[in-house]
Parts: sequence; structure tokens; C-alpha cells
Amino acid sequence: MSEWLEGDGPKTIGALCEHFGAQSFAVVFVVLLALPALPLPTGGVTHVLEIVAMLLSLELLAGRREVWVPRRWRATELKALTGPKASAALVRRVRWFERFSRPRWGGIVTSPIARRLYGLTVLALSALAFVAPPFTGLDTLPALGVVVVSLGVLLTDAVIVGIGLVIGTGGLALVLALGSAVFRLL
Repeated sequence: MSEWLEGDGPKTIGALCEHFGAQSFAVVFVVLLALPALPLPTGGVTHVLEIVAMLLSLELLAGRREVWVPRRWRATELKALTGPKASAALVRRVRWFERFSRPRWGGIVTSPIARRLYGLTVLALSALAFVAPPFTGLDTLPALGVVVVSLGVLLTDAVIVGIGLVIGTGGLALVLALGSAVFRLL
């Protein structure tokens, strides 16, 4: 990821998809859900990113191997990602995961069935982050789960994928527990 961000080529959606090829889904999900994964109140702005993630997860469920985006979107500059602060922070986090990861059970992570399950996971956790009320911070854990699962897929490390699933499941439990408490209160 750092070589693409620090390279001289164009920093567009199309260039990202072409550079990463079969791994483009994982990179795009990390980029899309990095902001919702931060414990900051965004006032619902992140819902747009979550909707795009859900739409792209449907591509994975349909069996696509690479991200498809409309032609006019391919030339869209990724200014927020390629800015010096954002790209440095993103590269720093990815390198932190790279230090602890190693290819563990990579065949499981990259199998066609696992790719569809990955799409289903992203769809479910993105939808959970989407329905979480704004300003509550409840969208953080599901979005973080998608980011960590995507990094595990990108690094072909099933252990990191499992950690991401645990984080996402924790987010689901938290949303259900707080939702039921509010329901009982009303």
C-alpha cells in the first residue's frame, strides 16, 4: 500500500483498483471504513461510506474478483487518502499490522467460498454500522471489524481475520445490548 501511496502514478479510484487487482476489495474496504472506525462523532457523514462498502460487498457476493466502479468514477481523485497526514497515518497502521502478521492459512482466506463469506461479513457489519444511531459511537466496532478483517485478507492472515470477526461480533453484541436496554426503557 505504501508503494502506491508514495509512487508517482495517479491517485485515483481506477489506479487503486488496477494496482491492487484481486486485493482491491480489501484495500477499498480499509479506505472506506477507516473513518467510521474512528471513535469520533461524525453526525452521519460516514453513512455514505458505509453504503458504498455495502454496494461493493454485493460485488464480492456475486463472485467478482476485482472491484468494478463506473467509468466516470475511475478518474476520481482520492484527495483525502493521498494527503500527507492521512496517507502517513494509514501507512503507519498497515505497517503495524504487517509486523505481527504472517501468511497463516492463506488458502482459507483466498478461497472462493471465503471471498463470498468475506463479502457477507462486510455487508453485515457495514449495515450494522449504518443503522447505529449517529453520535453514539456504536458504529465504531463494526466498522473497525471490517477494517481488521480486510487487513487480514490483504495480508492473507486468517488469525487477523479472526480478530476482526471478534471485534465485529463485539460491536453486534454492544448494539443489541444497548438497543434492548433502550427498548426496555421506553
